[in-house]
Amino acid sequence: MSDSYAKAGVDVEAGERAVALMKASVLSASRPEVIGDFGGFAGLFDASALTKYKKPILATGTDGVGTKVVIAQRLGIHHTVGIDLVAMIADDIVVCGAEPLFLTDYIATGKVEPTVIADIVRGVATGCKQAGMALLGGETAEHPGVMAAGEYDIAGAGTGVVESENLLSADRVQSGDVVIAMSSSGLHSNGYSLARHVLLGDKGFKLEAHIDELGRTLGEEMLEPTRIYTKSCLQLASNLQTSLRIFSHVTGGGLAANLARVLPENLAADIDRKTWQVPAIFNLIAGVGKVSQADMEQTFNQGIGMFAVVAQDVADKALADLSGQGFTAFVCGNVRNRKDNEKGDAAAKGGKGGAVFLTN
Repeated sequence: MSDSYAKAGVDVEAGERAVALMKASVLSASRPEVIGDFGGFAGLFDASALTKYKKPILATGTDGVGTKVVIAQRLGIHHTVGIDLVAMIADDIVVCGAEPLFLTDYIATGKVEPTVIADIVRGVATGCKQAGMALLGGETAEHPGVMAAGEYDIAGAGTGVVESENLLSADRVQSGDVVIAMSSSGLHSNGYSLARHVLLGDKGFKLEAHIDELGRTLGEEMLEPTRIYTKSCLQLASNLQTSLRIFSHVTGGGLAANLARVLPENLAADIDRKTWQVPAIFNLIAGVGKVSQADMEQTFNQGIGMFAVVAQDVADKALADLSGQGFTAFVCGNVRNRKDNEKGDAAAKGGKGGAVFLTN
């Protein structure tokens, strides 16, 4: 009996069905600069749109969703993790003031289930529309014998642009600046290996279990999509101009490490824990797993998804702007000169940056 690609476990026809099912979602997440129809070998973007910039700087980012996909697979709910993927990429790009332009995605799976792939891409398209970027293309790869049927992982890469004179960087931050926090929607897409270990271990809960502290099932809480801050950050930067110093996306590494990486080495930020209430999901993880406060703050966002560092005299304006966009935002700290040998509560990601202290 002869062998074939299908006998090796790759279903080309299923891949084609998945492409047909995702077409409408991809086309819905577009921008005027996108060239060509769906299904080309490469996604095309009209770069002449950048001629309006005097000196355009491109920003790029790549990321995944981590083990949050395991929760989606166990619950059979696949249309939200794509939003998480976009959030992790677009909100990294916007930190420097860049407008995200387009994104490409990659899905690897043990067996192509057309409706599952289409649901994932539908979520990516939803996230792209929330971030104002185009879903320019992607790839689905079937890996039989490497991944089991029903298993998948997703990743993506995005590109944005910012005028050079509007580039946000650490050298804009000054002593006396104020740190504003924007609330998260929950766990976002970081720390799921620890969250799963604690909450779904041998002595943990079922995803279908209703948790009174959460007001819903554990599965619903753990699949809550990551909040996308992109458009709000861009509007805030436009409204505040040079009084907006920089943003910090709170992802892997937690509060202190992510804020420290956008501060110059000679400055420190004091963040007051009493300025916000930590959401119930984090308290649940800490209580059930007996996880220390230090580990919680170095792993999870603890209720803050994005920081904005602004000049003190525009703090009220910034809060009003964010509130008008439906965000819960608050002043959580301030920037000051860094004393000799101050190390902060966590090293900046990448090893270079200022110091951050979580107080009270």
